[in-house]
Amino acid sequence: MKWVTRARPKTDRIACPWLIRRYIDPEATFNFVPAGEVLSFADREGATSFDALDARYAHRDGLCTFEVLIADHGLDGTDAALDELARIVHAADIAGEEHTHPFGATVSAIGTAGLDVEEDDHRLLERGLFLYDALYAWCRNARAG
Repeated sequence: MKWVTRARPKTDRIACPWLIRRYIDPEATFNFVPAGEVLSFADREGATSFDALDARYAHRDGLCTFEVLIADHGLDGTDAALDELARIVHAADIAGEEHTHPFGATVSAIGTAGLDVEEDDHRLLERGLFLYDALYAWCRNARAG
């Protein structure tokens, strides 16, 4: 299945593909286009839009897109580590919420700085997925201990 979002992914736009591949669509492919082209690309290519204005999956009711995907796919409350990761992504992605998780500001900084380190969006995604693998492992270990 094709998915599409805004170019230059950071934080939510890297966390969401991690979630999608792990829990929703293991064969997902991701496309990054200018913000104003997300919906037209989705219509033209039959892709699912996310984390863009009027996208199928976007910020809603104070939740970041990662949290919306979890809720809409019935994943909330099914995995304590995933719930904890959602709190981290929320804190990192929602302006003014960095204080709601100790990792919020750090994950936000890594997401923003990643844009300076990697020019290719697909390579940025692949490099960024490691961060969410590591955070999820930390969440799993923290919940077990």
